[in-house]
Amino acid sequence: MVSFADRHIGITSQAQRRMLDALGVASDLEDWSPVEALMRQAVPASIFTPSGDSGSGDSGIPSAASEAETLAELRDLASRNTVNRAMIGLGYYGTFTPSVIQRNVLENPSWYTAYTPYQPEISQGRLEALINFQTMVSDLTGLTTANSSMLDESTAVAEGMLLARRASKAKSDVFVVDADALPQTKALLATRAAAVGIELLERDLAGGEELPEALFGVFVQYPGASGRVWDPSAVIDAAHVAGGIAVVAADLLALTLLRSPGSLGADVAVGTTQRFGVPMGFGGPHAGYMAVRAGLERQLPGRLVGVSVDAEGRPAYRLALQTREQHIRREKATSNICTAQVLLAVMASMYAVYHGPDGLRTIARNVALRASLLRDWLVDAGAEVVHESFFDTVTVRTANAASIVSRAHDEFGILLRLADAGTVGISVDETTTFTDLHRVALLFGGKQERTFGWADAGSPGALPGELLRQDEYLTHPVFHVHRSETAMMRYLKQLADRDYALDRGMIPLGSCTMKLNAATEMAAITWPEFAQLHPFAPREDVEGSLAMIDQLEAWLAEVTGYDAVSLQPNAGSQGELAGLLAIRGFHHANGQEHRTVCLIPSSAHGTNAASAVLAGMKVVVVATDELGNVDLDDLRAKIAQHAESLAALMITYPSTHGVYEEQVVQITSAVHDAGGQVYVDGANLNALLGYARFGDLGGDVSHLNLHKTFAIPHGGGGPGIGPVAAKAHLAPYLPGHPQEQKDVHAGGYVFEGGPVSGAPYGSAGVLPISWAYVRMMGADGLREATAAAVLSANYIAARLADHFPVLYTGEQGRVAHECILDLRPLKSTTGITVDDVAKRLIDFGFHAPTMSFPVPGTLMVEPTESEDLGELERFIEAMIMIKAEADAVAAGRWPADDNPLVNAPHTAASLISGEWAHAYTREEAAYPVPALVATKYWPPVRRIDQAYGDRNLVCACPPIEAFA
Repeated sequence: MVSFADRHIGITSQAQRRMLDALGVASDLEDWSPVEALMRQAVPASIFTPSGDSGSGDSGIPSAASEAETLAELRDLASRNTVNRAMIGLGYYGTFTPSVIQRNVLENPSWYTAYTPYQPEISQGRLEALINFQTMVSDLTGLTTANSSMLDESTAVAEGMLLARRASKAKSDVFVVDADALPQTKALLATRAAAVGIELLERDLAGGEELPEALFGVFVQYPGASGRVWDPSAVIDAAHVAGGIAVVAADLLALTLLRSPGSLGADVAVGTTQRFGVPMGFGGPHAGYMAVRAGLERQLPGRLVGVSVDAEGRPAYRLALQTREQHIRREKATSNICTAQVLLAVMASMYAVYHGPDGLRTIARNVALRASLLRDWLVDAGAEVVHESFFDTVTVRTANAASIVSRAHDEFGILLRLADAGTVGISVDETTTFTDLHRVALLFGGKQERTFGWADAGSPGALPGELLRQDEYLTHPVFHVHRSETAMMRYLKQLADRDYALDRGMIPLGSCTMKLNAATEMAAITWPEFAQLHPFAPREDVEGSLAMIDQLEAWLAEVTGYDAVSLQPNAGSQGELAGLLAIRGFHHANGQEHRTVCLIPSSAHGTNAASAVLAGMKVVVVATDELGNVDLDDLRAKIAQHAESLAALMITYPSTHGVYEEQVVQITSAVHDAGGQVYVDGANLNALLGYARFGDLGGDVSHLNLHKTFAIPHGGGGPGIGPVAAKAHLAPYLPGHPQEQKDVHAGGYVFEGGPVSGAPYGSAGVLPISWAYVRMMGADGLREATAAAVLSANYIAARLADHFPVLYTGEQGRVAHECILDLRPLKSTTGITVDDVAKRLIDFGFHAPTMSFPVPGTLMVEPTESEDLGELERFIEAMIMIKAEADAVAAGRWPADDNPLVNAPHTAASLISGEWAHAYTREEAAYPVPALVATKYWPPVRRIDQAYGDRNLVCACPPIEAFA
C-alpha cells in the first residue's frame, strides 16, 4: 500500500537514484543509503542525527497513519468538542459562510495554494479581491485608505497604537485605552506597550472620564465590549487638541447602520472582518483590518494593494509602497508584520460582494432588532439592562450572574459572557434565532410562552438616532452585480484563472517553502466541531481541540529539541516577537534589565531586526563572510564589545544563504558564554527536520513557520502560524492568555508571558492541517521529506551551475534546501536583469523564485520535497533556455530593447492584436518550449510599472471606465 509520505514526496526512488548519480553520490555504500550520504555531505557532523535516532522511538510521535486512519482520529477529536450557541461576543460571532464562497474560495486550491503577490502579473485575481477588501473597509470606516488585512483585531489595535506614536507630534509616552475595550485587546496592549516604553492609562471614556493633559493617542472601542453605543467625537476632538492620534476599533457590521469612525473624526480605524462569513475557528484565522485618514497612508503597516499600469498602459494591480517591507528597512521598520490574512480577507470581501450594501444592511438590522427584542423581553422579566443604546450586545446586571451563565450552558446549550460577578453579557449575531432569545429570557424569569408579529425591518433597534449612518457605502459596481450564485461562482472562477497557484505548477520560492497542502490535511478545517467554536468557550466544550493542541505542542517540541511550545502566535513575525519577549522576560526576572542588545547577522530575514526593536532591544548587525556564514571574528568582537548588555543572538539555520553553517555550535556557545540567549529562526526548519534539532545545536528559543515546514497553505499571503518553542528556562515567559482554557501546556508548563494574539491558541482553526501532516508523515516521513527537499535543491544547483553561478555552498560543495543563483554576471554581460528573468519565467509557465533576497541581483530557488523530477527538469530547461536567450541578446541576434526577455511576460492579447513588429517571432514569445502548447498559462497583464504606482497611489477599486 502506498503511504502518505510517498504521495507527499514527489520524487520516486528511481528518480532519486538518477539525481544522486548526477550529483556523483556513490550508490554502493555499505553503512548508509545514497540519500543519507548526501545529507552527511550537507549537514555538519557536529549536529547530524543518524537514521534511527530521529525521534520515532519513544518520542511520542506515533508511527505514520494512513489518510483514512488520520481522518478517523480527527473525527474522534472533533466528537469531543461540543458546538453550543455562542452568544459571548467579544469580537467573535456566529456567521453564515455562503456555500459558494466556502466551496470556491476556502476549499479551492486555486485560492489557498497561491503565494504572496510579489509577482503581480500572475496575481491579478487575488489582488482584485484584496482591492475589493480595501474598498469595503475604507467605505465602511469612512477613511481614505485601508490596507489588505491585519492578523486579528487585537494586534491591529497594537499596530494602531504604534502608528499613533509615530504620527503624533506629541512628546508624551501616554496612550489612553478605553475601559470598555475588549479584554483580550487590553491584555495584548499591555504586552506590546511594556516592551517599547509606552505608558497605558485606562479611562472610562463613555462615562465622561477626562483625558490626561499629555498623550500621543487614544483608543476607543465602538461599540464597546459591553455593547454600549455612544458618540466618541468629543473624546476624539480632545485627543486632537492634545496633539494625539485617535484610534477607533469598530465593528464593520455595526458600521452599516452607525456613523463611521471617519465621520466622527478618527484618524485610524481597526477591527476584524470575522463576522463577514469567516468561521470563528476557535479563534482564527481571521482578517483584521486597518484604515487611515488622508496623510497617514505611508505610515500603514502590513500590505497595501494599489493600482498601476502595465507595459501597454492598462490598469493593473500590485503591492504598493514596498519600501516599507522589513527586508529593506530592517531595524528601521515600523512594524514587524510581513504577512497578511489574504485567504480570509478574500472570503470577507466576497461576503460583501455577494450580499452588497443592501444585504449587509439587512443582516445588521436583523441583528440589531433581535438584540432590541431581547432587551424588551429581559426588561419585561424585571432584569436590569445596563445600557440604553447598543447594537448587538445586551449587558444585564444580576446578583446570580454565574448561575445564569452556567444554566444557559447546561440547560440550553447557550454560551453567555460572565463579565464579572454581577454582570452577564449577551451578544446576538446573524445566526441567532428567536428560540435562542426566548431561552435567554427564560433564564432571567421571562415568560414561558410568547407570541409576536414581524418586527419593523426598517427599525434601527436600540441605536441612538443621532448616530445613525446617513451616507452611502459600497457604491462600486463590484458590490452590486454578483447577486446570483451563478454570477458569483463565475466571478470567483474568473479571478482564480488570472492567478498562478500551486495547482498550476511549481512555485520555487526560496525561504518560503511552497509545498503540497494535501486535501486530507485540509479536510477537517470546515468541520463544524472545529470551525464553529468560540475561542472563549468553556473548557468542557473544547476538550477535543485542547487534546489536539496538546499533541501538536508535544510533537513540535520533540522534533525541534525544545521543552515547550506555544501555538498562540498567528504569524511567523509574531512568533519572533514572542520568542524575544520570552528572552526579555527571562533577563528581567534575573535582574538583568540592562541586557538589551540583540546581535543579528546581516543576512537575516528582515523581520528579525524589526521584531527585536518591537521587543525593546537594540539591534547590532554581525557581518557574514564570503561563503554566507556568520563571520566568527566579527561575532566575537561584537560579543566582547557588548558583553554586559548582550541579550540575544538571532540566527537562521540553515542560514538565509541556504547553507548549513559548520560553526553553528561554536557560535551558540560564544553567546551563552557571554550570558546571552540564542534565538534560532525556524524559517528553514524544513531543511533540518529529522536530521538535527535547534535545541541540540544551542538554541534557547525558536519560532516555527507552520505555513512552511508543516503544510499550512499560504493562501495568497496568509494565513500563517508561527508557534514559539523554547527550552525549559524560557518556558514560563512564553505567551499566555487571560482567557485560555488550559491550565498547563504539553510538558506541564504554565505560560505566564503576555498574549501576542487576540485568541488563546492563535489561529487554532487551521491547526488540524499541521496535526494531520505530522500524523500521516510520522518521524520517518518527516526525515524523508527533508532529504528529498535537500536532494532536489542540490540537483537544481548542479544542473544549472554551468549557466548561473551558485552563490553559496557548504564546505563539501552542497547547499541546503535552497540555492542562490547569481544573475549579476548575466546582467554585466548581456544587460538582462533579474526582473527580466523572473518575468520571462512566466512565459514558460512558472512563478519566479525569490528575487534579490538575501543578495540583490540573485534568484533564490527552493523546489521543496513535493515536486517530481519532471517538474524540476521543466524548470531547469526553462532557466537554460532563458540563459541562451540572454546570450542571444548579447550576441546581437535581438536588440537590447526588443527581445523576449525585456518584453516579458506576453499576454495573449499582445500576440494577436495589431501588426507584430518585434525582432522575435510570436512563437518565440508564447511557446519557447513545445510542451506549452497544451498547457499554456496566459498572464492577464503585461509587465507592471511599480514606480508609477507608488507615484500615483490608488488603493481602492478603480472605476469601471479605467478598464475600458
